[in-house]
Amino acid sequence: MAETLISPGVLARENDSSQITSQPVQAGAAIVGPTVKGNVDIPTLVTTYSEYLANFGSTFTSGSDEYSFLTSISAYNYFQNGGTSLLVTKVASGSFSAASSSAVASQTGSIPNVFTLETLGEGEIMNSTSTEGTNGSLPSGTTDNVRWEIVNPDLANGVFSVLIRRGDDTNQNKVVLETFTNVSLDPKAPNYVARVIGDQTQTVQGSGTDVYLQTTGNYPNGSRFVRVSSVTQKTPDYFDNNGVAKNAFTSSIPTAQSGTFGAATGDILTGTGKYYSDISATDSQGLKGANYTTALNLLANKDDYRYNLITTPGLIYENADQKTPLNTLISNTENRGDAIVVMDLVGYGSTIALATSTAKDKDSSYVASYWPWVQVTDPDSGQLVFVPASTMIPGVYANNDRTSEAWFAPAGINRGGMGNVRQAERKLTQANRDTLYTGKVNPIATFPGRGVVVFGQKTLQTQASALDRVNVRRLLIELKGFISQISDNLVFEQNTAATRNQFLSQVNPYLESVQQRQGLFAFKVVMDDSNNTADVIDRNQLVGAIYIQPTKTAEFIYLDFNILPTGATFPV
Repeated sequence: MAETLISPGVLARENDSSQITSQPVQAGAAIVGPTVKGNVDIPTLVTTYSEYLANFGSTFTSGSDEYSFLTSISAYNYFQNGGTSLLVTKVASGSFSAASSSAVASQTGSIPNVFTLETLGEGEIMNSTSTEGTNGSLPSGTTDNVRWEIVNPDLANGVFSVLIRRGDDTNQNKVVLETFTNVSLDPKAPNYVARVIGDQTQTVQGSGTDVYLQTTGNYPNGSRFVRVSSVTQKTPDYFDNNGVAKNAFTSSIPTAQSGTFGAATGDILTGTGKYYSDISATDSQGLKGANYTTALNLLANKDDYRYNLITTPGLIYENADQKTPLNTLISNTENRGDAIVVMDLVGYGSTIALATSTAKDKDSSYVASYWPWVQVTDPDSGQLVFVPASTMIPGVYANNDRTSEAWFAPAGINRGGMGNVRQAERKLTQANRDTLYTGKVNPIATFPGRGVVVFGQKTLQTQASALDRVNVRRLLIELKGFISQISDNLVFEQNTAATRNQFLSQVNPYLESVQQRQGLFAFKVVMDDSNNTADVIDRNQLVGAIYIQPTKTAEFIYLDFNILPTGATFPV
């Protein structure tokens, strides 16, 4: 349409200023701890509790009782309170390996190993190999391991289907977890069995702080439970020029059969078994000598793993052996600058004095601690158990972010309620709460008719500043996350006014929206000739300055009731 008037008239023009500023990629919580199954030291993203159970399991037996790891209780509570993204990393003692399948036999039986499957999970719990009982049941089959079955082999078309079944099912009552229909042994075909099911595995390489995951295999895993570890009988170009299956290949197609998995190594329980409130300095959740360091150093890589909160329920800072991995976690988090650590200071049955004295040992705005322990119902075993606060706090943060914003305080009656908690380890008086808060420990209070409530939001920073509050630290995490994502797109762009304007046009509207949502009192962004002088540009640098005034929370409310005599006038 015309944009100018040549002769007299009226021109109605449109100026679209409604473009929606892109929002930051949202990061959720991260939990590091023991799980029933899964890959050791491999961070895995789950988005629902059912997905967590499929990957990491639920309960286990130790002695004559059934237990859940704190990792599971924390994951359940997180998703129950609206969490949508959870990065789980399993830790364990000793070495672990995956379980392999027994041979997949060919039609003639002369080829005993057409292809081999391997479980994605590691440890003895994945072993289902045992002699089938009545109705095809497996004595070693459980809800945590799997079995496989080949059905509908079609020699004319060179295809067959693979079922992944739960280990505790029977032939008459099959529990099919996954079905891969009409796969083939032809590596050129889109339905090639390794391409459809996947054949990749990850291993930890390097040592110390220089650790990374190395992926082997060609095809991403389409299965949540198994991968194809090898294909020994491939059938490239299965059909001849007349479209008929070649005799040389038809015998390679597997016959209808079923099989199990075995030879996995690694036991999740290496200690005498101290769980829940019995956790000790030498035995936390049945583990002895569990190596958290590798998992924590992997999670230090902010390019690969995104999260804004991280916990290690079961590690207690007062315990000397557990203090070392926690200090590693805190150091890594400070270096990342985009997350906050929720850390437990003392064990069950401790005192206010010990909690506050332990808090003095750490000075960081990237750490927050809560006390006392709380009692919850274990969602999988049904038992009433006491757990450290860090088990439940991710759920409080998730609820806060679901109902408000990250820069609101995850505390108080409105956003700090702990609905899944039955009771706190002890009820705190006002004097108790005063002592804890002065000592940088966030009280978990109990109010009649209100239940158990997080009633503090201090970080472990000693110096009084805006960053000694959780909501301000989380505000900075949120802002830095968004602005860093914008800046990533400008690396290697021309260092000109146009590039600077591109930055400003995205950052300013976002900060305005944060201000409108009560995150900021005021802000200013400077990226112009004043801080990008000729010598700065010559050094291939682009400099921006962001000034913010964070919104503070009303933590101390004073209400003065003034009693006046009859006939007195009220002040205007």
